[in-house]
Amino acid sequence: MAKLRLGVIGAGSWALSSHLPNFARRRDELEFVGVSRKGPELLEKVQDDYGFAVASEDYRDVVDAGMDICLVASPTGLHHEHAKAAMEAGAHVLVEKPVTIDPADAWDLAETAERLDRHLLVSFGWNYRPMIRRAKALFDEKGVGEIEHVVITMSSVTRELLSNTGAYPDASPEAVPEQATWTDPKLSGGGYAQAQLSHALGLGLWLTGLRGAEAFALMAAPLGAPVELHDAISVRYAGGAIGTLAGGSAHLGSGGNKHQLEVRAIGSQGQFQIDLEREIVWLYRGTDDDTRLDLEPNAGLYDCDGPPNALIDLALGRDVDNCSPGELGARTVELLDAAYRSAASGRLEAVEAR
Repeated sequence: MAKLRLGVIGAGSWALSSHLPNFARRRDELEFVGVSRKGPELLEKVQDDYGFAVASEDYRDVVDAGMDICLVASPTGLHHEHAKAAMEAGAHVLVEKPVTIDPADAWDLAETAERLDRHLLVSFGWNYRPMIRRAKALFDEKGVGEIEHVVITMSSVTRELLSNTGAYPDASPEAVPEQATWTDPKLSGGGYAQAQLSHALGLGLWLTGLRGAEAFALMAAPLGAPVELHDAISVRYAGGAIGTLAGGSAHLGSGGNKHQLEVRAIGSQGQFQIDLEREIVWLYRGTDDDTRLDLEPNAGLYDCDGPPNALIDLALGRDVDNCSPGELGARTVELLDAAYRSAASGRLEAVEAR
């Protein structure tokens, strides 16, 4: 069987610490064709470490080398250009979150994937974890009736990262994260909501199937941080459900990889809770229908092994689930966009129609 040709556009800190090692574990099925990133010295090292045939600071050289699958892990503001070029060149694509800054660009990528019959995956690693997949299966099987209220809350160690005073715990020591990638709004789109609440929304919207309609947001950037560290967002969803979405940048050492992340949903027939910090999955529809999953310790720890492996398997035609499709990514982008517009205007802002 011919190997899949892998291209990488954006080999920064997270790509080096997570994505590329995951692809390397499937080396028997892959040909490492091309890699692009800024900085010639580290680019050469990545090429040597992984055996890429082509290495260039111009992503178009990677596209021209020919790809069957592509990782797009460049700054968020460049995702649309890079992911669309890769799909139009014939590749199935894994794109880092947030998918884009502009919702129109995110929906364009989802529609491009459908039009060209490409697999488009977003790097929502939690959605592939066994705990989450079991929770999704339980929710899909029983549900809570018509969803009326949803609470999504998250806290993670990004205070130093978003204040330009440090990195995050799992950053590759070879490639300290570029500050502008995270804290220049032209590249990042914002602060904590883009960096982390995109993860929380990727989980919450996947579990519930909801789509945002309106948002009112308060955001705070203490200590002169260049982007917001904390978010408090009220949300109305299509169909009438309401809820809150909140997140805060914790300090290094306050939990490490064990993020605080919880989703609670109340519906017309019951309620649902998933808590990754405490390893809880609970669905309640009355005293005679009370389900709590038996979970292993640390079942809620984050890893991003799932998306790269799913990309490979889908490209090879295997029957695996895409737990983070482009359409889901676009639903997260449009709601975050409304939240940022609300924080700037001080008003309730509608999700812009496609």
